[in-house]
Amino acid sequence: MAKEDEIFDITSVPKGLGADQAARQKRYFISMMVRTLCFILTVILPSPFRWFALAGAVFLPYIAVVVANAGRETVGTGTSVLKKKPKSLS
Repeated sequence: MAKEDEIFDITSVPKGLGADQAARQKRYFISMMVRTLCFILTVILPSPFRWFALAGAVFLPYIAVVVANAGRETVGTGTSVLKKKPKSLS
């Protein structure tokens, strides 16, 4: 049995690496600007609201890194994450 050639559809091609990195950098930059705003609001806002702004400033870096790193490794439609076990010959 001959192995069939794999056919690629141009619409399923992922974004280029440069475009993907630029999008990640933009998301991270926006997240860090929001973090800076949270630090400023921590100083300006009255006491009850100050703590929410401080919490945002503390936890936003982790969230920003996770969001910025999400991208190229996503699984496309119709693909399987787990491989099927081969059937035993017994």
